[in-house]
Amino acid sequence: MTSPTSMAAGASRDSVAAARRLARWLGLAATPTFAIMAVLTAMIGNGPTDMLCAAGQGSVLGGMVPMYLLMSAFHSAAWLRVIAERLQPE
Repeated sequence: MTSPTSMAAGASRDSVAAARRLARWLGLAATPTFAIMAVLTAMIGNGPTDMLCAAGQGSVLGGMVPMYLLMSAFHSAAWLRVIAERLQPE
């Protein structure tokens, strides 16, 4: 098994740049994806699988909708970075 360091040393600059662009786009895709999942779960949820996920019954944070909203908030750093970059004066 090769270490990440040796893989990066043998990789071309184009492939490293492509990997960084892909990682950036994946980071940007996470927030809206989780937000959409929260909305869809709230709209069409309440199925038998929701009972499995509601471990903290009676808790405000129980269920899938709050989990998706928290995941969306935790992944919002990529969007905040893009907004900050655009707001910087040139």
